[in-house]
Amino acid sequence: MNVPNEPSARRVQDALEAAGVDLTVTELPQSARTAHDAALAIGCSVAQIAKSIVFRGVDSEQPYLVVASGINRVDVARLSDLAGEPVAMGDPDFVRAATGYAIGGVSPVGHDRTISTWIDTDLLQYEEIWAAAGTPHAVFRLTPRVLVEITRGTVVNIAG
Repeated sequence: MNVPNEPSARRVQDALEAAGVDLTVTELPQSARTAHDAALAIGCSVAQIAKSIVFRGVDSEQPYLVVASGINRVDVARLSDLAGEPVAMGDPDFVRAATGYAIGGVSPVGHDRTISTWIDTDLLQYEEIWAAAGTPHAVFRLTPRVLVEITRGTVVNIAG
């Protein structure tokens, strides 16, 4: 098995193994910080990138995770309705405190705490998708069904 070099990528690999799925973190020589960069590095469409975006509850300070197709923008009003409070994009310090990862490498799994998670319906149309694995140079391939399973996320139409 490929053992990732970076501690954050190893943490994602450990989380995948703990979830009981046979998925492997791959470290890339080039950046996968953005959905566009990731798609170029992997050789897939931008839409197949499952980007993890962390929002902050304005009132509660709770983190909320949206895993969206790389071509979609999140409908913040819809997310606010789902969260039951206004939400705003998490700043870098908030994202790291909530997930343990820096923006550009936020994985949908292996967070420092439990995070309410919503998954973009548009991801379900693909046979395979790719997600960040803890660093801007690490990713893992999976199916949308497995994404829902390992995140315990709720599938919703979240694109705006």
